[in-house]
Amino acid sequence: MRPVAAAAPWAAPLFTVGVTGTNGKTSTTWMIAAALRAAALSTLRISTLGVALDDEAWPRGKKFSDFLGLLERAAARGCRHAVIEATSLALAQGYARTWRFDLGVFTNLSPDHFATHGSWEHYLAAKAQLFMALGPGRTAVLNAADPHALYIDQAIPADVERRWFAAPGRGERLHTADLEAASLEVSVAGTRVQLQPSPAATALGGVLETRMIGEVFAENALAAALAGLAAGLPPDAVARGIAACPVVPGRFEVLAHGDDRATIVIDYAHSPDALAHTCKAARALAGGAGRVIVVFGAGGDATPSKRAPMGAAVGVRADLAIVTSDNPRDEDPAAIAAMVVEGLRGGRASWTVALDRKTAITRAIGEARPGDVVVIAGKGHEQGQVIRGRSLPFSDAEVARRWLAR
Repeated sequence: MRPVAAAAPWAAPLFTVGVTGTNGKTSTTWMIAAALRAAALSTLRISTLGVALDDEAWPRGKKFSDFLGLLERAAARGCRHAVIEATSLALAQGYARTWRFDLGVFTNLSPDHFATHGSWEHYLAAKAQLFMALGPGRTAVLNAADPHALYIDQAIPADVERRWFAAPGRGERLHTADLEAASLEVSVAGTRVQLQPSPAATALGGVLETRMIGEVFAENALAAALAGLAAGLPPDAVARGIAACPVVPGRFEVLAHGDDRATIVIDYAHSPDALAHTCKAARALAGGAGRVIVVFGAGGDATPSKRAPMGAAVGVRADLAIVTSDNPRDEDPAAIAAMVVEGLRGGRASWTVALDRKTAITRAIGEARPGDVVVIAGKGHEQGQVIRGRSLPFSDAEVARRWLAR
């Protein structure tokens, strides 16, 4: 299936970075785009949160022809760099066999979207499409602490360069890393990553900083930094861009914080792995005195096997869990919640069920005391709730802000 030729003559000059994985795709995409912008390069960024050419938001479509239209329009404006969040569905549909990617980034893989792909093997195979299509001399940036990266490594052609990153929270390092976190400092202002000595770390000044909060964003910053270096960007531009990149809406987005109030956070976490990392970040902010309160649920018609593990991930890390409805789609919200609760049993957290999501959010904020951290997880930036085939207007952030403004 390789090498992939440019989709059209106008596409030949475009250098395209593709980012795939279960969690961290959007924030990594944003950080890489920010590094390119810090190097004064016009950049098209395509992610699940929308499309932007530099600082100009563009509308997006849903078809591959719409995707090509965006890239052609950007090329006509003189843009020569694109960073694209590559979902497993798009890759399974053959995007990487039709559009030439020059650099691929793999964040991680955990149980999600299995219902769409049929099995985790097919899910992983869809992700691998991005890397199998890379041309000779191109680069794959891989997570040295994720075992699935080793499978992807085996599928990548031998003439593609590998660069590896690692953060301690992912687990044991399974491959020598080119860029690795030695220690982290997490605060409400962001995350500071002290780097293990290496040529890449020296080039970056030994430290990476991001406004995003939590170890998972440190991991994403490492991936983005390696991608930026592999793309030939000046190391100082890479570090400056990542440090300046704004918090992605709905990704551990702090709505309220202060000495006299609880910290209120909106987060998109909707898998066991993501919830574990989100709870860990919340615990770091809460310190020894504060409690971690988590509002969450699980989506309907998608990977029932992850529901109990989601409950377990919260149950062993939070102090109070409020199980609610996410996007139940065509399933019974109470039945979904019961599966999540099974994972909570035996954990440290006390728990309750409030199927009405607004009630769950307001109950959590009303329960919180100064020093506590409330995480409203699962929907992040989403502006609707899918119930019985209808998308009803709903925003976690709006509900929380209205309660806080009372």
